[in-house]
Amino acid sequence: MARDTFDTRLEAEIPALRRYAFALARDRDAADDLVQDCLERALARRMLRRPDGELRAWLFAILRNLYVDTHRARLRHGAGIPLDDAPEPAYPADQERALEARDALAALALMPEEHRSLLLLIGVEDLTYEEAGRVLDIPVGTVMSRLARARARLRSLMERGTAPLLRRVK
Repeated sequence: MARDTFDTRLEAEIPALRRYAFALARDRDAADDLVQDCLERALARRMLRRPDGELRAWLFAILRNLYVDTHRARLRHGAGIPLDDAPEPAYPADQERALEARDALAALALMPEEHRSLLLLIGVEDLTYEEAGRVLDIPVGTVMSRLARARARLRSLMERGTAPLLRRVK
């Protein structure tokens, strides 16, 4: 693949990378940092990429791995700002869609990372099950079963506002 072709294809994926990074990080500055780190890593390691592999899935895998690494580091070091000090966005009373989107993002934040990533890759970024499986490094069957559980959990969170209770199976 010629350098110009790689650079052009890489540049075309930036908007999708920014959407995914913002959905994961929920902070524009952190999302921009994630995308920049992802692009730097992709450019530095472009010769290591398999020529038959899909560029988009490879970039999403890099971005997700960077997010997981930074998220784990943040958990080890603690949050920089307490949630109580973070400003709440102000929405006009007639903006129900914005409130629903906020509720959906809040419900996503309550879900396990593996479910959240899968919902975002398939539902927002429109990746196929196979592409999402490559990004997450899991088989397609696992993608389908996790997606079904993630959708059910998200539906429950949106309807009830709480996670479903777990049952103990002996």
